[in-house]
Amino acid sequence: MTKYGLFLTMPSKISTCGTLRMIYLNKNISKNADENIDLDEWKSVVLSGLEKEAFEKASPEEEPNIAAIKEYIDMSRRLGKAAPENITEEQLKRLIEYSSVSSRNRYLAFLASKEMRKNAEKEKKKKQQEERDELRKTIDNEDLTPKSRLFRAIWDSSMDVVYNWKAAQAMSFGQPLVFDMDFNDMSEREMQNTVNQMMECEGANRKAVEPFHLYYCNLKEDGPYHKEFLKRYGDAWNNLFVTATEKSYVELFPRDQIVYLTSDSPNVMETFDHNKIYIIGSLVDKSIRKGVSLARAKRLKLATAQLPLERYFHWKSGAKVLTLDQMIMILLTLKNTGNWKEALEFVPKRKHEGFLDPSLQHFIHRQKNRKMSEQNFKKKLLVEELSKKRLWNGLWEE
Repeated sequence: MTKYGLFLTMPSKISTCGTLRMIYLNKNISKNADENIDLDEWKSVVLSGLEKEAFEKASPEEEPNIAAIKEYIDMSRRLGKAAPENITEEQLKRLIEYSSVSSRNRYLAFLASKEMRKNAEKEKKKKQQEERDELRKTIDNEDLTPKSRLFRAIWDSSMDVVYNWKAAQAMSFGQPLVFDMDFNDMSEREMQNTVNQMMECEGANRKAVEPFHLYYCNLKEDGPYHKEFLKRYGDAWNNLFVTATEKSYVELFPRDQIVYLTSDSPNVMETFDHNKIYIIGSLVDKSIRKGVSLARAKRLKLATAQLPLERYFHWKSGAKVLTLDQMIMILLTLKNTGNWKEALEFVPKRKHEGFLDPSLQHFIHRQKNRKMSEQNFKKKLLVEELSKKRLWNGLWEE
């Protein structure tokens, strides 16, 4: 609101022009109020704004809707709403896809917060670098004499060579671990989270004592997974020590050796089998849809298993769903040690209330097996009764 009782508002619809509407809020303003307005000052303000808009207008080659979105972002920034200072063409196109104003504002707020975090991280790194430089100057000014050391310093570049060599060996001799990438119906945010976790998996596997041979199966070229991988890794994607293929795991491995790991499986994983090929569904599902991976395994007639979480933990209420990086850390520990308690340390503590007493584990396992056997017995009796009824009905009809 200006000192003359004027309020500047933006049109509700996005237009390619930058026209501002002026609405009188005070109807009691006298007719001679315009005589008190400093027209020269108002003219300079308006012209400066128009010059800025003309400078930021889209080129003639750009699509009109992109130019309109740019004006919308600029106007939001002027009105004090959350909007990023810099935005990519891809983000602009994504913003156009949102149909409602509220969804666009939420996406702009998300981009603005993301930009603020990046800027804060840059400032933090810059400050840390300045502190390191200052410390280095202080050390250089001191009168230091060379000291003999027992061990040589091992640089990160040397460790990278070792990690890459072990990962290369695993591709020839390592046990396969498959990530199923046939879940293309995830939202954009879920896909980004999935690829983030996959990058964590690749890094953890590369640094393991005995890495797996990672297989990325059902990875369609130019599909959602592939595009997100290329965006994150860039040129390094082609240098990863993984086998990325469009083929399914049933085309690469015998079905009797495959075990699909899913929290919905009725079978509990007892021990880690070095001769099996374990499959993990590359799926991050915020809505926690049950039975997605289990249904896929049943359709392909594959064996399934779940981790023995209830046998080792006082489990809280909630789904027994772990992230991809937690799963690979558990499997790597089992592969190298065979110790369930050590492996399950990677389960977040917020999901459980601690480990069960070892003396109770066998009892709970026995009770669970007894309950399952009772259920199976009841099902068997029901099937026999139904079959007798069908037989009797058949004889009666004859």
